[in-house]
Formats: sequence, structure tokens, C-alpha cells
Amino acid sequence: MIPQEVQEILENQKYKIIGENGAVKLCPWLKEGMQDNKGCYKQRFYGIKSHRCLQMTPSVSHCTQKCLFCWRAYEAWHKNKIDTYSSPEELLDQAIEAQKQLLTGFGGSLDKYEEKLWEESKKPKHVAISLSGEPTLYPEISGLIKEVHDRDMTSFLVTNGTQPNKLKNLEQNPTQLYISLDASNKETYQKLCRPQIDDAWENLQESLKYMSNLDTRTVLRITLVEDVNSELNKEYLDLIEKANPDFIEVKAYMHIGYSRKRLERQNMPSNRKIQNFSQKISNKTNYKLHDNVKKSRVSLLTKKDPEIKGLYQ
Repeated sequence: MIPQEVQEILENQKYKIIGENGAVKLCPWLKEGMQDNKGCYKQRFYGIKSHRCLQMTPSVSHCTQKCLFCWRAYEAWHKNKIDTYSSPEELLDQAIEAQKQLLTGFGGSLDKYEEKLWEESKKPKHVAISLSGEPTLYPEISGLIKEVHDRDMTSFLVTNGTQPNKLKNLEQNPTQLYISLDASNKETYQKLCRPQIDDAWENLQESLKYMSNLDTRTVLRITLVEDVNSELNKEYLDLIEKANPDFIEVKAYMHIGYSRKRLERQNMPSNRKIQNFSQKISNKTNYKLHDNVKKSRVSLLTKKDPEIKGLYQ
């Protein structure tokens, strides 16, 4: 169960608690998606519909890392192991119902087109299993992904890669797998990601290697923190080659939430920095700089000779 003090923090931040250890929160881009069909960078990059995305986690206050750049209030987190938990069916039922409840107040001030999108948003088509905590700590993560697919929805699984055996034992791969790569070497990783388990860096290496041969869409996400991990080096390039992802996202650390207690505003890279870092990757690898979203400070790199896997559209 989630400790009471943690639950109060989360509820004050507009999270809706579901099951034993899960939570749902409306993404700001879901709201944007109901207005002139604006959407997040994932809509632009991958073709999902932001207003039909369910952002949830089965492990809201459990993680194997305490990253300096994390905007969550992890100082109150208590464990990196889940002892009691809800079933995938119960968790997904409650997540969809929580989304509907959180959307209740939107209906009064919408025009006819926006109202149509609002009704659609109550019936999600994409489930982003991320939000907070490390989702692979949920013992039934395999069953949760299967449950999502059985309901004709697509799944985004975002992981820090410290639980490689969980990835290897998935009954079904997620529609799209993200692994975070936030350091090019163990020393920087220890400083920036602050792992809470033994052999976390070695586990990440194992996950990257496993990712390279997965028969599903794969994304390597690099979050840059100025003056910490923001210079491209051969170690980064070697890790990219090891992971062999379909896509690479290079994203700026954003100086928001509880991360402001740990980092300074000057640690937030400019979008120009993100573009330059991404272009350097392109110059030295088989990836090309495909797109950039200035508002989100994120770039997308794609393979120059891609093998397309299961596009949404």
C-alpha cells in the first residue's frame, strides 16, 4: 500500500490513486489534444492521439533510482519492492474509470468539435505505463501489457532498464518500449541517477543489449542535464550501438516540480543544445535527425535505413 503521507502528496498534485500501488494523472497534452487537435510530441513523432492516451503507473511510489532530474517527490518514497498489488484487470478497470472522473469537469465549456474529442478521451486507445516510479517493479507487468492489448489498446512501456529479467519474461512485448539512457558511464550514472539497488548499471547494460533484438518498436530516451551528462562522447555512441533502437529521443531536463530542490535552472539545456547534441549523433551513427519540437525541447532521430515495425497509422 502507498503510505498515507505519500498519498496526500500525490492527491494534492492531482493524481488519482488506483489499486494498491497505482495512479493516474491527466497529461497536460490530453487537454491540449481536445483543443484544435493539438497534441504532445508523441502524437507528432509516432501518430498517437494525445486526447486518447491514458497516463498511468502500477508503481507510483516505488523505484530503483532517485534521479536528480526527476520532478516527482521521491523523497517520500519508501521501497523498491512491491509486496501487495492489484490484478492487471482491476488496475486497468480502475485506471480507465479514474480517467473518466478526472475528465468530468471539462464538458461545460467545449464547442461541438471539442466535445466530440472529450467523449473520445473517455475511451483511451493508448496506455502510457510510466508517469511515476519504475513500472517493471509491478509483479504483474506482463499481465498488464497483455490486458491492455486484449482490450484493443496500444501500450507504451517506459523503463529505466534496471530490471532486465522483467523485460525478458514479458508474455507480450509492449507496442513501444522506451529505455532511459541518462549517462554514458557508471560514474555519471551513480551521480545523476542514484540507483537504489546493487548492479543497476550492469542491469541497464543487459537491458540495452536485449533491446537490440526485440521484435517491437524501441526507443532510447536520453535526458540531458547541462553540465552533468550533456556532452556527446564515444561511450554514448557505443551504448547506442549496443541498444540498436528504432528511434532515439534526446530531451532536455525540465526545471519543474521537485527537481528544483536538487538542480538549478541553468541545468536545463536550451532547445538549440538538444538539436546540436542530436545532430552530432546523426553525424557519427546510422541515425538521422528527423524532427524537433521546440516547446518540449525534444528531438527525434530515426534510422537512415529503417525497418518499420507496427506503425500506429
